[in-house]
Amino acid sequence: MVDYHASNNQSSTGHMEQENDWDRDLLLDPAWEKQQRKTFTAWCNSHLRKSGTQIENIEEDFRDGLKLMLLLEVIAGERLPKPERGKMRVHKINNVNKALDFIASKGVKLVSIGAEEIVDGNAKMTLGMIWTIILRFAIQDISVEETSAKEGLLLWCQRKTAPYKNVNVQNFHMSWKDGLAFNALIHRHRPDLIDYDSLRKDDPVTNLNNAFEVAEKHLDIPKMLDAEDIVGTLRPDEKAIMTYVSCFYHAFSGAQKAETAANRICKVLAVNQENEQMMEDYEKLASELLEWIRRTIPWLENRTQEKTVNDMQAKQEDFRDYRCVHKPPKVQEKCQLEISFNTLQTKLRLSNRPAFMPSEGRMVSDINGAWHTLEGAEKGYEEWILSEIRRLERLEHLAEKFHQKAAIHESWTDGKEAMLTQKDYETSTLSEVKALLRKHEAFESDLAAHQDRVEQIAAIAQELNELDYYDSASVNARCQKICDQWDTLGAFTHGRKESLERTEKQLESIDELYLEYAKRAAPFNNWMEGAMEDLQDMFIVHNIEEIQGLITAHEQFKSTLAEANKEREAIQAIQAEVQKIAQSNGIKLSGANPYTTITPQSIDSKWAKAMDMVPLRDTALQGELNKQNSNDTLRAKFATQANTVGAYIQAKMEEIGRISIEMNGTLEDQLTSLKEYQKTIMSYMPEINTLEGYHQLIQEALIFDNQYTSYTMEHLRVGWEQLLTTIARTINEVENQILTRDAKGISQEQLHEYRASFNHFDKDHSGALMAEEFKACLISLGYDVENDKQKRSGQMVSEDFRALLISTGNSLGDSEFARIMSIVDPNGSGAVTFQAFIDFMSRETTDTDTADQVIASFKILAADKTFITAEELRRELPPDQAEYCIARMAPYVGADGVPGALDYMSFSTALYGESDL
Repeated sequence: MVDYHASNNQSSTGHMEQENDWDRDLLLDPAWEKQQRKTFTAWCNSHLRKSGTQIENIEEDFRDGLKLMLLLEVIAGERLPKPERGKMRVHKINNVNKALDFIASKGVKLVSIGAEEIVDGNAKMTLGMIWTIILRFAIQDISVEETSAKEGLLLWCQRKTAPYKNVNVQNFHMSWKDGLAFNALIHRHRPDLIDYDSLRKDDPVTNLNNAFEVAEKHLDIPKMLDAEDIVGTLRPDEKAIMTYVSCFYHAFSGAQKAETAANRICKVLAVNQENEQMMEDYEKLASELLEWIRRTIPWLENRTQEKTVNDMQAKQEDFRDYRCVHKPPKVQEKCQLEISFNTLQTKLRLSNRPAFMPSEGRMVSDINGAWHTLEGAEKGYEEWILSEIRRLERLEHLAEKFHQKAAIHESWTDGKEAMLTQKDYETSTLSEVKALLRKHEAFESDLAAHQDRVEQIAAIAQELNELDYYDSASVNARCQKICDQWDTLGAFTHGRKESLERTEKQLESIDELYLEYAKRAAPFNNWMEGAMEDLQDMFIVHNIEEIQGLITAHEQFKSTLAEANKEREAIQAIQAEVQKIAQSNGIKLSGANPYTTITPQSIDSKWAKAMDMVPLRDTALQGELNKQNSNDTLRAKFATQANTVGAYIQAKMEEIGRISIEMNGTLEDQLTSLKEYQKTIMSYMPEINTLEGYHQLIQEALIFDNQYTSYTMEHLRVGWEQLLTTIARTINEVENQILTRDAKGISQEQLHEYRASFNHFDKDHSGALMAEEFKACLISLGYDVENDKQKRSGQMVSEDFRALLISTGNSLGDSEFARIMSIVDPNGSGAVTFQAFIDFMSRETTDTDTADQVIASFKILAADKTFITAEELRRELPPDQAEYCIARMAPYVGADGVPGALDYMSFSTALYGESDL
């Protein structure tokens, strides 16, 4: 045996050299020996009771070595060699030696202590051995700010009791004599157990008993000393006090571990609750947007025709209100939905959770598909409205033209049937019959001249039917009446002619001049009626060329007026010749021309009316020309603004592409720059509104084409929406990189290094590396790879990604590479994006919460049980998160369970997608 005061292992126990001192003279002090007996016995029993046993006499009960070995097994958590059960002294010595050997194996060299002294019941050696065990297993691991065990325990006590009055812990003897230090330690950690303000420094016995009783009842610390033993000695035993205080340290240290475990669980649950809320918000917003699209598409696909242009223009106004008021908020919702989805997936990756899979039909692709269908329906509806307006304009014009021609014709046919059916020739003279025959021939000429008008009326009615005119029934009825009447007039005309020709054989006298007048006056009169009809004809034009065509035709018409006037004068000259002959020959005229009802006065009257209509027609055509010039100016304004806006949108789209590749500085600086850039783009909105105003004026002016620009309002709206969406996505990408950096501990320099290397070889700024570019990138890092061809896709195929991982220090076998590919390419596409590579590198290089860590935390809260109860969850966790766990944990089915036991292991794995929650 060697000196007890020596130290066996400087690296593990050198800092305990002071505590290992065993003053043999002090041990002889009866008061101190009594305190050590009580303290060490209680300390041993606090561990032995875990195995269902205890000791009564510390030097007697350890003599056979059995309980000594059991004590070491309990406090060390290890199995010792099998003890010998014999009653002989040699058996006892062997058992004690096994215990001493185990103590020595833990880095403690027992000095001046031999198995024979323990077997012989040497109290001094036994107490020294127990003190060595206490130092090794209860005090040695206590360290605060790299101090020794004793100093660390003392520093811990000083810090915990610093706020309390009348407490000044400077040592492990006199500082504890009044009992206030014990009470302060308990009150600091469990203020509900001690009424510290009621304690008095001059009543140490009450203070000590209060602390010892509370510790035994509520903290599971057995009473190791009597208050009278401490108060009744001049200087309490330091080792006894240290042993007692170490129990308080370990009791509260366990509570600290439970608090840490609870905090970890709270953190994990808070992340899970936040992710679930984001999932619910996404589902709700997606459902509402899809429902709005579902309700809107039938409205856009409705092709119910209206009867008038005004009704269709009201529909056009409703559609314009939809485009400008109702749709823009939905465009923002769609953009926000994509941003929320990307942010959620990023948070799930960063928190090591499985990717979010929306409900069936609510994927981002589903929403984009529905949106595409909506925009197709919009385009079709707008085109239909414009075509319907053109159709109805055409119909209204044709209907008015039909009724105008029909009214003229009906006015002409009024009384014709009565005229053709009269029998006046039966009592007429020869000259009168000849006159009637000539008059009938003039009527036939007039009838033939009206044939074109009847055919025009029928053609217009047919076109109205083909264009589905809403009042086709009345048009058809009137047209049929005109046609039937025309057939009747034809039949009557034929019958009268036959009658007159039969009578003509008996009549000879004919007035050639009257007949010539009638023959020339009738077509001229018809020409004048046609001219007046044309001069009053309505016209609809859509461009300058069409109105100029009408003006040209009108000028041509005016150029024929001189010749027409000569014809009028010639006809009037015939009538003058009749008057002259009658006067010369003394013939008394019976009255009007017998061959026609057209008088010289009516010809002059119609001629005057026609001449009055010519300048009115000039004014109308000039007004329409001015209108078309104004429309052309409006086209030019729209085109100028549209070309400016189109070029701006295209330039900004290209600029955003360059910015996303060339951004420098910290991610926060990039984010700030992008948001300022977004504000700059949004400041251009007045230009878009100006263009919308021009577009509205063009639609109100019924302008349907524009030769000055290739842009349409629809194309520019789509381009503007894409521009806003692109900048929002770029901002979201930087925000996700910030989330990745902050959550995974990646430095700004690392992110810059990843991006800079990628961008350096991306010569065409396409966001992707070609095969040769990627090979050069790897070689620049010091590695040589095969010259594989790659597609310009913005992604790396699996073999290229493997080479890149090797270049960054990740050496992979086939099975390990397959595992990594299943992480970065869960869809099995064989390609890896830059974002997926960043996610993998951050996952491999940073610490993240795992299911095993959460299970270990729950195990601490459950006091090492394989299940946990609702009471324990409510005691250790905040109320809302405790109830969250209770509601989702499955019942525990193990044989060692108790009523109401919950399975925290399956719950923890479910949080990380390893099982169903």
